[in-house]
Amino acid sequence: MAASTALAGGSSLSTYARNSDSDGGAHFGALHCLKGLDMRLPIAAAALVAAAFPAPPVEAHPAEAAQGECANALATLDGDFPTGAYASCEATGDKRFKLVIAPEDEGRINCSAWYAFRLTPARKGRVTIDLDYATCGHRYWPKISTDGVTWDYLKAKNVTVEGERNERTASIKVKLGDGPVFIAGQEIVPPSVYDAWLDGLAAHADAERRLLGKSAEGRDIPVMTIAGEGTQRETVLLVGRQHPPEVSGALAMFPFVETLLGDSDLARRYRARFQTLVVPILNPDGVVRGHWRHNTGGVDLNRDWGPFTQPETKLMDGLMKEVATDPGRRLRLMLDFHSTNHDVFYTIPDELPTEPELFTRRWLDRYQELMPDYEVNREARHDVGRPVSKAHVYDTYGIPGVTFELGDETDRELIRRIGEQAAIAMMETLLDSPEP
Repeated sequence: MAASTALAGGSSLSTYARNSDSDGGAHFGALHCLKGLDMRLPIAAAALVAAAFPAPPVEAHPAEAAQGECANALATLDGDFPTGAYASCEATGDKRFKLVIAPEDEGRINCSAWYAFRLTPARKGRVTIDLDYATCGHRYWPKISTDGVTWDYLKAKNVTVEGERNERTASIKVKLGDGPVFIAGQEIVPPSVYDAWLDGLAAHADAERRLLGKSAEGRDIPVMTIAGEGTQRETVLLVGRQHPPEVSGALAMFPFVETLLGDSDLARRYRARFQTLVVPILNPDGVVRGHWRHNTGGVDLNRDWGPFTQPETKLMDGLMKEVATDPGRRLRLMLDFHSTNHDVFYTIPDELPTEPELFTRRWLDRYQELMPDYEVNREARHDVGRPVSKAHVYDTYGIPGVTFELGDETDRELIRRIGEQAAIAMMETLLDSPEP
C-alpha cells in the first residue's frame, strides 16, 4: 500500500503511531514523495533536471566517518545518499545486519530517531535488519521504496518492535529482488525535491523564487514570494523543515502553499491583499546529513529564535526585520510546519492580544467547519522569551505564531486535505480581518 494512502498494518500500526514518543553515492530523483502528493503544478521536467545534480560536497562529520557500509552473502548495506544515516553497520550473518542508530551529536536531543539506508542485493532473498538505538529508541515506522518515487509502509508482519518507550528496538524483514531498495523512517524529501517544487511554483505569475541565503555548509536556503499585482501591505510568513526528520509537516506544507496559488476567487483575493513569504527548508544541512534535530552547529534551530546565533536563523531574523522596518508593510501571521506523534496546533492563548485580533481561534474554528469528520486539536501556551518561532514572533511583533504539527504516521491523503483546507480557512479568516 502506497504511503500516500491508508497505513499498512491496520490497527497494530495505528496503535504504534499513537504510542510513539514525541518532543521523532546515487542520488534520489527529485520526484520522490511528490508523486504521492498528486502535485498539480508543472514540476516534473524541473524535477528530472534537479535529480541530475548531486548535493554540494561537504566535509565528513564523525557519524559519517564511522558509518561506512557492510556486506554479507545476500546484500550490501550503505547510507551514501542524501539523508542516509546510521551510526554503524555490522553483518551479523549471511542474511542479517545490525545497525546502530544514534543522534548527530552528544547535545540535548529530541527523540526523533531518524534512519535511512540502501540495500543492494547480490542475489534474491530475504534479509533481516536489526535496528538498535544508542538513545531514545525506535520511533518511525519503516517505509520502503525501490525507485525513490513511490513509498510504501512495510507490512506489519515484516516489522517487529520490542521494548517500551526509550528502550524500543526494531527488526525489519525485506524481500530483495534484482535492484536496490531504500528503507527510511519517513519518505525522503531532500533539497532537490524543494528545488523542483519551487521551480514549478515559480512558473505562476504571482510567485517569485529567490535565494534567501546560505546554510552553514553553503547550501541554498530559498524563499518564495507569493503576491498578486499591485502593493500588498500585509505579510504572512511560512517556514518549514527546521527539524530534519519532520517530513509529515513538509507533506502538509506543499498543498497548503499550492492552495494559496490556486485559481479560485478566494486565492486571487488573498494574493491581492496579502504577500506570503515561504521558507520551506530552513535546515538543508541537517536534512542531507540525516540529523535527528540539529543543524551542523549542534543547535536546535527552533530554540534559536531570539538569540539567532546560527546562519540559518539569522536569515529568518533578517527577513522578518526587512518587513517590520518597512513603514508600508506589516507582519500579520507566522506558521511553522513540524511533525510530532499526532496532529496538533501549538498556539498563543486567546487571552493574549494579537493583531489580527483572535485570529487563531477564528481560523481554527473555520478550519473545523471545513473538516467536520476530523477533530482539530489545539494546545495554547506562551512562555515569554522562549526562543521558539511562535513565541518570538508574538513577543517581538505582536502577531499570532502557530506551530503546525502533523502526526508522524498520519494518513498521507489526509495530510493533503489538511494542508488544503487549513489554507482555505486561513485565507478566509485573514480576508475577514480589518486592514491595518
